[in-house]
Amino acid sequence: MPFQKGQSGNPSGRPPGIQDKRAALRDLLDPHADELVKQAVKMALEGDTAALKLCLDRLIPPMKTAPVNIPGLAVGSLAERGAAVLDALGGGEIEPAQGAVLLSALQSQARIVEVSEIIERLEVLENERHN
Repeated sequence: MPFQKGQSGNPSGRPPGIQDKRAALRDLLDPHADELVKQAVKMALEGDTAALKLCLDRLIPPMKTAPVNIPGLAVGSLAERGAAVLDALGGGEIEPAQGAVLLSALQSQARIVEVSEIIERLEVLENERHN
């Protein structure tokens, strides 16, 4: 049945105006935010590693991976490019996560090439059939 304007798609769902759990918790914590932050900092300074991690996670943004420059990655066949990534990975030039991303990108490129070739073959066959 198509959606009717003005009618809820889930009439038995949460009634309007009812807060979700996160909003209720936020409202409970907001008046004490300054005290909670000061306590977390105090605990971190006293050696509480969980509190220290919490404070540092809020202060220092996560590191982003640096751009990768692998010789042979921009030229050659997909197999040669994959071998270049594996060589760089084996030589410790790139992190395993970077290698996985690069190999996944090469795999996606291989699928694109494969589908493109299938489409070209199909078009040739259709043209031969109609001529």
